[in-house]
Amino acid sequence: MPVPCSVLSLDVGRRRIGLAGCDGLGITVTPLPALHRGRFDADLMLLQRHCRDRHVQGLVVGLPLDAAGHPTEQALHCRRYGLRLAAALELPLAWVNEHSSTWAAAERHGLAGDRSGRLDSAAAALLLEQWLQEGPELKPAQLEGCPAGTTPRDGGS
Repeated sequence: MPVPCSVLSLDVGRRRIGLAGCDGLGITVTPLPALHRGRFDADLMLLQRHCRDRHVQGLVVGLPLDAAGHPTEQALHCRRYGLRLAAALELPLAWVNEHSSTWAAAERHGLAGDRSGRLDSAAAALLLEQWLQEGPELKPAQLEGCPAGTTPRDGGS
């Protein structure tokens, strides 16, 4: 299990980023309003504010792996975005396999077909709950020298 701390969880999509946070003790997970994607700089400004206001000490980013545990095309996009964001925010990160998280969130919260962002943030909350239970530990982001098919258990380094 990871050391509890205030973390921001991201369910990265092409149009929206679902967000969830937890308190510094890792007890309460809260879905936050989803971020409607724009330019990276605009996304970064909003995420910096979240991180400052919530005293965030790390990021958890979901990687949509296939049923065999291999990275999908979207997983590679999420990985690039997560690494870039962690470097810009100067925060450590951890990867979580988000296979079926959106489906599970839709089932749990009755949000099937939601396009408002509530489903994305509910999925981010599930990712954060999973991370709090299973880890891995947060690790510094490394932009260079990372193999493209890195598994979510490597912690981003």
